Amino acid sequence: MKKKTAAVMLLVTCLLFAPVFVSAVEEDITAYPECPFCGMDRQKFAHSRVFIEYEGDSEGFCSLHCAAVDLAIKIDQTPKAIKVGDYYTKKLIDAETAVWVIGGDKMGVMTKRAKWAFEKQENAEKFVKESGGKISTFDEAMRAAYEDMYADTKMIRERRKAKKKAGSGS
Repeated sequence: MKKKTAAVMLLVTCLLFAPVFVSAVEEDITAYPECPFCGMDRQKFAHSRVFIEYEGDSEGFCSLHCAAVDLAIKIDQTPKAIKVGDYYTKKLIDAETAVWVIGGDKMGVMTKRAKWAFEKQENAEKFVKESGGKISTFDEAMRAAYEDMYADTKMIRERRKAKKKAGSGS
């Protein structure tokens, strides 16, 4: 009987205090479950998501592509912090100090030329050995996002048009 009581107490304690243990990964995704530009599920793309904090405002995106759109629109607002999901751990890390990999053979999120962030240099190097790409900085990744914007937006429109056409049976 004591074992059952102890188990019940442990369960109750876990349920009561579970919100205290929610990770930062879940907090930003709970607050912003979908990307405001493309509607993609940020939990599904936790490895590429971006979270931007402005003065008195914040927003979550599925990818660097969509974050770049927001940064261009909010040109008069300076971000207080830009965080990105680590490719392997999905943990939010500082985008500006992250080690970035541009390119490689893994399809990017909302882009043909992938841009992945890593908290640790050795993880970025491991990724490059396995999948290719070039180790870069945040500034280089942002520059690449803006360089790719037209082609990526065109690709997204064409995919959605084809999907819509296939769904309508035409």
